[in-house]
Amino acid sequence: MPPADADVDVDVLIVGGGPVGLTARALLERWGVRVLLVEKHRELSPFPRSRLVNVRSMEIFRQLGLAAKITDAAFAPEYGRIRFRDTLDGHDLASAAMIGVNAPIPESPAIGVVTSQDRLEPTLVAAADGEIQFGVELAGLAEEFGEPGESREAGEAREAQCVVASLVERPSGAERRVRARYVLAADGANSTARQLLGIGTVGPGALASITTVVFDADLRPWSADRPAGVYLTGHGSLLPIYPEGGWAWIIPTPEDAEHADWSGLVAHALGTGVDVRAEVSRVQHWVMNAFITERFGRGRVLLAGDAAHAIPPAGGLGMNVGIADVHNLCWKLAGVVQGWAGPRLLGTYETERRPVAHQNLDQAVVNARLMSPTLPRRDEQLPADEAAPAEAAAPWPERYFAQLGLVLGVSYRSDAVLTDHSTPAEPSDGDTKADSGTDYIPTAAPGHRLPHAWLSQDRSTLDTLGEWFTLLTPDPSAWEQHPTAPWPLHVEPLPREHIDLYGIGPHGALLVRPDGHVAARWPDRPSGDANSDSGLRHALATLTSSAPSEPVSR
Repeated sequence: MPPADADVDVDVLIVGGGPVGLTARALLERWGVRVLLVEKHRELSPFPRSRLVNVRSMEIFRQLGLAAKITDAAFAPEYGRIRFRDTLDGHDLASAAMIGVNAPIPESPAIGVVTSQDRLEPTLVAAADGEIQFGVELAGLAEEFGEPGESREAGEAREAQCVVASLVERPSGAERRVRARYVLAADGANSTARQLLGIGTVGPGALASITTVVFDADLRPWSADRPAGVYLTGHGSLLPIYPEGGWAWIIPTPEDAEHADWSGLVAHALGTGVDVRAEVSRVQHWVMNAFITERFGRGRVLLAGDAAHAIPPAGGLGMNVGIADVHNLCWKLAGVVQGWAGPRLLGTYETERRPVAHQNLDQAVVNARLMSPTLPRRDEQLPADEAAPAEAAAPWPERYFAQLGLVLGVSYRSDAVLTDHSTPAEPSDGDTKADSGTDYIPTAAPGHRLPHAWLSQDRSTLDTLGEWFTLLTPDPSAWEQHPTAPWPLHVEPLPREHIDLYGIGPHGALLVRPDGHVAARWPDRPSGDANSDSGLRHALATLTSSAPSEPVSR
């Protein structure tokens, strides 16, 4: 076991500096949690990689005050569409809108965007002041038991007090250690943390070897009048990278990739009518994985994002699921670190998020299998002397990207949700309780995301959420008498025109968790004495795994 005098003490060590780890850093800093983030690469990724920030992620970034900055650097809404062509210089065979991205939707105050990961990440870095160390790789994890000076036998008789992470600085090879109360591992599909913990994976595994070619060419004559975030052709997918220029070509990795003439291959893929030279700047080979981990962590180490679930990119689900992971987890970590929640609350993270990952993985695998054979199969089915028809059926209906059920319809069932004013919801057993992929019906039933409603011209009920529990009620005076210390709580008056949407009466209330999911609902005014176990205090104690009869210190 490593000695107790580790070099640095932090509340949470985040491993991985992609969008998921950076979002966790920003969320935890809002809670006042001491964070250190380490990233094994020496700089942010220069590749576009994930490109769709869906409407739910933008709601989270709106809560962090980042939505406007992200939107300003992203493509205009009309790029929220996928177009199918034989080649880029051909006409549209079919197209499908990315619902929630191509135009505002009434179910949310936010709108998703098409942007590149290397454009998103600097915004997330600037969103918090917590220390980031690049070129630092995780090499070991060990739980530390007991207190300094206590015998090993006596210490190990109790639960682990922290995690000691062994880190290696690249390229020097210098080693050091960090003691953290918790480790949040967001270090990708090949997660070192997951391997150190010995956690296995389930699912299809590697689906395909893929190559992304980043190039520069003026393709406006073939794209400007029919903009799209993705042009799916019979020769691969073409994606505009930035509003000011740049493109990516994504294909199955060719057999002799090492000696490939990438400029020539790109020119062929664009079509004979595109008479511009492609200036290739980067080529990246990667594996499309599809799996979910058997567990979302062990002890004081928790997995998030691709470290916990590798979801194929078809449909733009992967990064967004990871961002929702840490939105679910970070308030729970803050509560345990600050003392107003019990450690058992962290167990609800896996209970709630693992089923969600399963449903998103299933949908993404279906999407990937639908996408790849569409246009080549169209050509193969034609007789040699017959021209291709002017139109073709898309491999999915117009609502393919209208996956609002997956995005906004997720519902949690765990000890952190009360089905009524006193009873925890039965944990789900592989059932996400989300609306089916394309359909979303707003509901304020416990476990669901709080439905959006406008409180004023530019203020949504979602804007009342923050680093606190929110109590939405048309009758604040009936609830403010309930003692709620030490739990952070904000009471928000709810206009009576919204009570039908939220399923409460004139004196009822909704208790909403910091991640925007309804924790409890009272159709009417609180019953009994304000200090009784039937009150709001008892609900908060139950939801946060804190015994209501015991004092909770922050």
